[in-house]
Amino acid sequence: MSQHSRSRVLRTGVLAAATAGIVILAGCSGSAPAGGTGDSDGDQAFSFTFATSNNLESPYESLAKAYMDANPDVKITLNPTPNDKYGETIRTQLQAGNASDVIQTTPGSGDARGLIPLAEAGFLEPLGDTATGLVPAGSEPIFEIDGETYGQPMDFTIAAVVASMGTAAMNGLDEFPTDEESLYAACDALSADGKSLLALAGAAGPNAGLTAQGIAATRVYAEDPDWNTKRADGDTTFAESDGWKDTLQTLIDLKDGGCFQPGAEGGGFDAITNGLAQGTSVGSFIPSGSAVEIATAAPAEADFKVQPFPAADGGDPYILASSNYTISINAASKMKPAAEEFVEWLATDEAQELYYEKSGLLPISGYENLDLSDTIYSPVVDLIADGSYATLPNNIWPNPSVYEALQVGVQGLLTGQKTIDQVLQDMDNAWGD
Repeated sequence: MSQHSRSRVLRTGVLAAATAGIVILAGCSGSAPAGGTGDSDGDQAFSFTFATSNNLESPYESLAKAYMDANPDVKITLNPTPNDKYGETIRTQLQAGNASDVIQTTPGSGDARGLIPLAEAGFLEPLGDTATGLVPAGSEPIFEIDGETYGQPMDFTIAAVVASMGTAAMNGLDEFPTDEESLYAACDALSADGKSLLALAGAAGPNAGLTAQGIAATRVYAEDPDWNTKRADGDTTFAESDGWKDTLQTLIDLKDGGCFQPGAEGGGFDAITNGLAQGTSVGSFIPSGSAVEIATAAPAEADFKVQPFPAADGGDPYILASSNYTISINAASKMKPAAEEFVEWLATDEAQELYYEKSGLLPISGYENLDLSDTIYSPVVDLIADGSYATLPNNIWPNPSVYEALQVGVQGLLTGQKTIDQVLQDMDNAWGD
């Protein structure tokens, strides 16, 4: 399952930058419809929409500012959009004809912002050779249609548990739990002290879904890395999968075992940010780059690390890792040349180093050659090198409804309004066989 980029190798200095902090968001970025136009002075103006989930400056905002600093004749109107409704928002804007010129998307079809269905609907502009050259080998089907690339990858994201080892140590944990027995023992000890091993934004669908997928890495994909292919071929279903049943049962067990903070089913993204920054929770299932953002509000001794979730029954650790963020151009944009120049610039060493400095995510190219031993990624270095990871499942699923069924299903499990069998059947129904 290991993915290797076809494109150039970035300088190893990227990794040092990838652990740096990020400045506070100004909070009032302007909003404007798509199709910006050049003004009477010849300035090039276009708009850029991206997802946000906190009040910190997005890496995309930092990139846009750097581009405008280097190109004084360019004006980029920034449209940060809440992450939990981002997919629905950009689809509505694209349908209405008022979407931004440049849009943050995701690979594949399984998310509401997935570039494949958006491209099939005619909303996205084909990109050039630079974007195609960045697509990881073997991942073409989730970036391309009929040989045309519709999203330029920006990252190599690890989806596991981001944990504050400083908080763990202050609560008597010398290491993050590596098996189920130590996992629930840690949950018991922390909950007895009014804290939690894991912070969960149960009311935020994306975090509920990501948490389930992170657990599925060990329960489903470690056992059968080709499970998604078999589901697509009709050789299995969610309802028939013992691995998916175990995944959802584990979620229930984590809640019942006090592993989540009280009221996790109603928690928003602030429950994660505050819990990890203030030391009331040790970790959370969040994208690896989020550690950089949270670290700005946490004490220096927080010491965030990306940790694999304990495998079941003494199994080997396994994680999710893939490009999860892409940049696309609105097919209806009236400022395509200016938008294309910006997207091309995003692939340069200068832009990528800035992106990874601000996001903390691994670079889309050259990550295999970086020394990760003294970074937040040190606990998963061997897993990355060995290819002990699977692509984020929802990127491969055939439509956003499957992931939506998982998100809603997890929320139903947390509140007791859904059973495991109901959730898995809902996911099969959403698959659309």
